[in-house]
Amino acid sequence: KAWLEIAKDAKAAGIRANVMVSSAFGCPFEGEVPLVRVLEIVDQVMEAGPVELGLADSIGVGVPTQVEEMVLAVREHIGNTPIRCHLHNTRNTGLANAQAAVNAGVTSLDASTGGIGGCPFAPAATGNIPMEDLLYMLDRSGVQTGVDLEKVIDNSNWLAKQLGRDVPAMLPKAGIFPKVAEQYREAS
Repeated sequence: KAWLEIAKDAKAAGIRANVMVSSAFGCPFEGEVPLVRVLEIVDQVMEAGPVELGLADSIGVGVPTQVEEMVLAVREHIGNTPIRCHLHNTRNTGLANAQAAVNAGVTSLDASTGGIGGCPFAPAATGNIPMEDLLYMLDRSGVQTGVDLEKVIDNSNWLAKQLGRDVPAMLPKAGIFPKVAEQYREAS
């Protein structure tokens, strides 16, 4: 219960307390994580009164139906506390999982420029959801992000140069549609 005391002290000091449930969709050590176990953990951490609860697919094993089911079940347990999702693209399901999370009511998603990063203890981790790919998908799906996508792509290209290699993100390579289609038409 030490974490409850820490959370109380943080709250008393005016510090925003967020809680992330790691490996909520699958664990590298225990395998499948039953929804009922995640809900037990959620109930425990909500005792600390966080202003936001996060669900992490730390090793990138979640699938859209699982994400939607979990977010909806957690929502029933925590009321109006905002839910954040931290998803990885290890098995190429990160963006689909993000869309499922948004469809289930999540309004905050973690992502990284270029898709760089990942879980250091996850076997064969391939990175986080690329921010630019996520923003493109959300914008094209009618979810207004308010983020300048071209600036994010510029940042991703800069990052690739600094790293001396391509980043996992697809949008810097493919371009923003329909802008890229207009460029092809003008070039023909």
